[in-house]
Amino acid sequence: MALPRLVPAAGVEDEQIADLRAEVRTFIAEQLAAGAFTPTVDAWLSRWDEDFTAVLAARGWLGMTVPVEYGGHGRSFLERFVVTEELLAAGAPVAAHWVADRQIVPSLLKYGTETQKRRFLPRIVRGECFFGIGMSEPDSGSDLASVRTRAERVEGGWSLSGTKVWTSGAHVAEAFIALARTAPVDPKNRHAGLSQFIVDLRSPGIEIRPIISMNGAHHFNEVILDGAFVPDDMVFGEIGDGWRQVTSELSFERSGPERFLSTFMLLAACADRMAANAIPRNAELGRLVARIAGLHQMSNAVAGALQRRDPADLPAAVVKVLGTTTEGDIAEFAHLQDSPDAVFSELVRAAVDQRPGFTLRGGTNEVLRGVIARGLGLR
Repeated sequence: MALPRLVPAAGVEDEQIADLRAEVRTFIAEQLAAGAFTPTVDAWLSRWDEDFTAVLAARGWLGMTVPVEYGGHGRSFLERFVVTEELLAAGAPVAAHWVADRQIVPSLLKYGTETQKRRFLPRIVRGECFFGIGMSEPDSGSDLASVRTRAERVEGGWSLSGTKVWTSGAHVAEAFIALARTAPVDPKNRHAGLSQFIVDLRSPGIEIRPIISMNGAHHFNEVILDGAFVPDDMVFGEIGDGWRQVTSELSFERSGPERFLSTFMLLAACADRMAANAIPRNAELGRLVARIAGLHQMSNAVAGALQRRDPADLPAAVVKVLGTTTEGDIAEFAHLQDSPDAVFSELVRAAVDQRPGFTLRGGTNEVLRGVIARGLGLR
């Protein structure tokens, strides 16, 4: 199925970026022709394929921003943006490496020790090390300041106890970065006393329970920490500086093209079928295409800000709110069409199933609207 060209073509971008985009599109076409994967919606969350990850690693498309000294490729955030955008638009199975490449890599480069960088970065680049995120907790919603997981000082390290939920891929990942309290709650500053730790998910004192979605899928998990030991060399960043670190990391989680391309395959399917008169022509399709084009520009601008190390928390939140709302609207638009074939019907089903999660993950849109209002001085 041909994808509508909703992202810039050569001549709009500089020559190097345009050439890279063309290279990725050629690769995807070859993979599709070889039957290497079946395009689907929300593939960055639900399609774990370590073989496909290995193929990307061999082409140098993992750890693109990692410096050469750590086994990486020393490329820019914008180059990485192009690769990830094209893979997402094609519905490629990128879940295995997604968290490690999107979030753990820049976090390690910013806050990791030399030991941590040399232990994890080369293996992430090679597609051999997979990570999860240990932020969310039961009854906490998007209020990370309310986390109750405790980290207590013990000989040689820290003992962690508590529960993390909605941990994508924890049952197959090697480690996650957990946010925990290392000091009592200060009523005057709830964000104080938080710290981060790199936790080996295969170590003693950890139980991983599956969270099965209503459609029977398993990618979320509950991770129970019961005195799990974390050595001192796996403290991530500075003790007590967890809140600042987490908010910085969320810029990478909230602003990427996955926040508006989860249902792109379905939008492409609508366009193809509308062009073939298999579904009625509808001006709403054009409005959705325009929204995706605008979100592409916004997300690309955030990638540029991250490349310059400019603050990006607020624009990242804007991209997340507008992008995930658009993803849901695409699912709704397609759901209202008469299903012309089995492939289309399956894409619609998957999009509708996943739709409730679009605005929840990465911080609920309701909470992020408050973040945006405060950032703009409206509250």
